[in-house]
Amino acid sequence: MNVAVDPVRYVAKNMRLDLRLIAEMVEPGTRVLDIGCGDGALIEHLFRTRGCDARGIEIDMAEVTRAIAHGLPVMHGDADNDLAQYPDGAFDYVVLSRTLQAVERPREVLRQMLRIGERAIVSFPNFGHWLVRWQLLWTGRMPMNAVWARPWHETPNIHPCTIRDFFALCDDEGYRVEKWLAVDEDGQRAPRRRFSGLANLFGEQALFQLRKV
Repeated sequence: MNVAVDPVRYVAKNMRLDLRLIAEMVEPGTRVLDIGCGDGALIEHLFRTRGCDARGIEIDMAEVTRAIAHGLPVMHGDADNDLAQYPDGAFDYVVLSRTLQAVERPREVLRQMLRIGERAIVSFPNFGHWLVRWQLLWTGRMPMNAVWARPWHETPNIHPCTIRDFFALCDDEGYRVEKWLAVDEDGQRAPRRRFSGLANLFGEQALFQLRKV
């Protein structure tokens, strides 16, 4: 017997965890720019399930071509250099998923995101996770796991940070953290008490929703 598969549920189930959590933060019917959007999975999901006017920029031309072939509004672009071309307040949300640690000027990228968007949503792998600390201590070598999945000489990550680092940056820049959470790759949420350090210790990846004060 053939069983019909809901394509929306299938896409959501097979999207990367942080993208599913980001989608839950985005209000329906809003304007969204996804920086480093890859093949456009989040853009398509936001359009189908939340009626968003979602578009993206991506540095990998092969991913851009793949997204365009699926009818998605994705442009070739670089977060470090091309955000200045967008006007102030062009979007309700600007998303940067697992890309902050790979840009050359993360502080400037965040400033541009909160110039062109009312809110910024950022996800990043947490370099303060206990397994990362243990691997560094025990082996004396750069860690590798499901999140940090490439050896040091091949990784695009040039600015790894911890959850505490990111909170400090937000404080320095005067950004209001409206929502945040720390999770592992299975979706289990880490303890969220900021000053206990438990989220920084047990969260493999973090998501923040920011706006200017």
